[in-house]
Parts: sequence; structure tokens; C-alpha cells
Amino acid sequence: MNRLARFALLLSIASLGLAAAALPARAQFADATVRIGVLTDMAGVYSAIGGQGSIEAARMAIEDFGGGLGDTAIEVVWADHQNKADIAAIKAREWFDVDGVDAIVGIVTSSVALAVQDVGRATGKITMASGAGTSRLTDDACALTGFHWAYDTYAWAVGTASALLAQGGDSWYFLTVDYAFGKAMEADATRVVEAGGGRVLGAVRHPFPTADFSSFLLQAQASGAKIIGLANAGQDTINAIKQAHEFGLTQMGQQLAGLTVFISDVHALGVETAQGLLLTTAFYWDFDDATRAFSERFFERIGAMPTQAQAGVYSSVLHYLRAVQAAGSDDGPTVAEAIRSLPVDDMFARNGFVREDGRMVHDMYLAQVKTPAQSGADWDLYEILDVIPGVDAYRPLAESRCPLVTAP
Repeated sequence: MNRLARFALLLSIASLGLAAAALPARAQFADATVRIGVLTDMAGVYSAIGGQGSIEAARMAIEDFGGGLGDTAIEVVWADHQNKADIAAIKAREWFDVDGVDAIVGIVTSSVALAVQDVGRATGKITMASGAGTSRLTDDACALTGFHWAYDTYAWAVGTASALLAQGGDSWYFLTVDYAFGKAMEADATRVVEAGGGRVLGAVRHPFPTADFSSFLLQAQASGAKIIGLANAGQDTINAIKQAHEFGLTQMGQQLAGLTVFISDVHALGVETAQGLLLTTAFYWDFDDATRAFSERFFERIGAMPTQAQAGVYSSVLHYLRAVQAAGSDDGPTVAEAIRSLPVDDMFARNGFVREDGRMVHDMYLAQVKTPAQSGADWDLYEILDVIPGVDAYRPLAESRCPLVTAP
């Protein structure tokens, strides 16, 4: 959408004078309920990243929106996709075709997110991935009704790899999980490393999930690379870091780069093991008053501080509801236009915006895990070193392969 069209839509929205509980006079809804489906990993390696926390984040967004849309109720349903793309696609189709679900959010695991976005494309329904990393969701696999919210492999690589290159980490070896996310993470980090004058000495791919990283770590050690890039996530990242620490890799001069690190990972590892680790994150609970207020409410429900994925679910659901309200409809393509047109402004993203390719652009943060002496409390884990502006963090549209951008 060009600037003139976006400005015109914003003016029309503003002229309606919508309040949180009011709807346009000619609102069009398929039934008396707007249903939001949280599709996530409830018991597997990514359950701490998404799981019950994503469901609660969605509920919190609905509460903060006001709980309803005039006479139209808002309902959350959820399902466990078990990190399997086929199970996720079947559930998405059932939700959209049979159960009246209007939008699917969360969608941790990249292969799952790509499959679910394909279903959304085919059915004209909204999908908003906050738990998947692959940057393909807004690149060659983009969709009119598909949105990528919290982070992606490109942004993670820009932050962490660039910082380590600046510190002299100019030779890399990757431990890569063998599915869509890991391959995208390795590719995006390789691009940053090589563009910055560094070299990639090799890579090894491990199954998903993996408990024993010994053989993979030995290959990384034998490469002689200064930086061992962990292109994995969740329990895989935790296992790899623990075992690298046990093998003494960092004591022998090699440095770990956690390219996809969540606060749940660091909390599980403890600062004694994770101290000094550089990472890039979309969210930190202790960043400012707004993030602290949200996170304390979240902690009361879950007993843990929110991950960047869970905070992203909150933001995506809140923005979706604002778009439905502005559009006066739950029709997928109509709401998608409003999603792209409305600014994103909440505790997760200040001055965020949604591009033509479906990427929600917002600031990212370069962080370092504190030492035991620096950490003053159980979840006092990060020192924020730098704020990476969103326009610098995400893939430029000039490099996009998204048909929504490249089509004449």
C-alpha cells in the first residue's frame, strides 16, 4: 500500500471516532464471535518459548482491548501442533473451515508457521506468527493475509553476528538444527558474517530435537573457528550450551554465539553457565515501566517472565483486534489491509509498523547475560547494550523476493 492510500485509510478510521467498545454502524462479521486460535507447542522443546504463556498472552490482550467488540464476543481457542507441520496444517484447516476461527496466532516452529501460512493464503484467513523465526515468512513465502510479528532470523543475525564481528570474531562454524528455521538462521548469519569481512569455516546439522551434542561440538572445536554459532533454539540451545560449558570449549578460546536465545533458556541455564553470552532479543521484561507492568501481570499467571515470543503474541492479538475494529469486519483480506495501515504502538513495540510483505518492523535489542555478581534477582538476567532501530534490523524491501513487493 502506498503512502497516500495508507494516509487516506488512517483518516477514514480517525473520522469514525471509534472507542474500544464501539463498532462502525455497518460492521460485517461471519457470526457473533471473533475467534482467535493460539497454535503452539504445549509439551515439546519449544513449550517454554510459547506454550501456556502464549495462550495467557492472547487472553491478556483481549482483556486490555476491552473484552469484546460491541455485541460481538471475542474467544480464544488453542491447540498443540506438536512441532509437526502436517498436524498444524490439518488443525488450521479445521479451525478455518469448520470451527469459525478468524485468525491464528503464536505458531512457534518455522516449518509449522510456513505450513499454516499456506493454509491462511488458500482460505483468505489471517495468520500472525510470533514464535517462528524463518525470514522466509515475509520473503519468498509471503502471503497477503500472513504476518510475522516478533522477530526473524535476519534480525537476530544482524544484531548478534555484527556485534561479534566488531569484537574480532571473524571465523565461524555453525551448529544448525536440521529444518527450515535452522537453515534460514545459518543462511542469514552467513550473509552478515561474510558481508562484514568474516569467514564461515563450516557447519554441521543436527536432528530436531537433540539431547547429545558431543559429536557436533567436537567437530566445531576441530574447525578452529573463533565463534561457534548455534543456529537452533529452545531445549536444543540449552543442551548445546550446557555441554559446551562441560567440555570447556569457551575456556579453550572459542566463543558461543546464541543466535536464537530466549529468556527461558537463560533462566534454565543460570547465569553461572550463560554469563557473558551475547544475544539479540525483541523484548526484555525489565526494559521500561510498560514492559515491567505487563511482565509482572504475566508472571502472576504463569510463574515466569514472558519470552519475546509470548510478548509478541500479546502485541499481535491486540493489533489484530484494533484492525478488526477499524475495518468493521472479520473478513481476512479486509482486516489484512487494516493491519498494514494502522501503526503498532504497545508495550512490545513503540512506533512499529507493518510493511507490504507482512513484516512488523520494530526495534530489536542487543543484550548480554549478566554475571552472577551483576544479577540481583532471579529474572535479572540481561544488560541491554544497544537498541537496533527496526529499519536497520530487518531485511530491506529492496532485497525482498516477496511477490507482494516485487509484483508490477
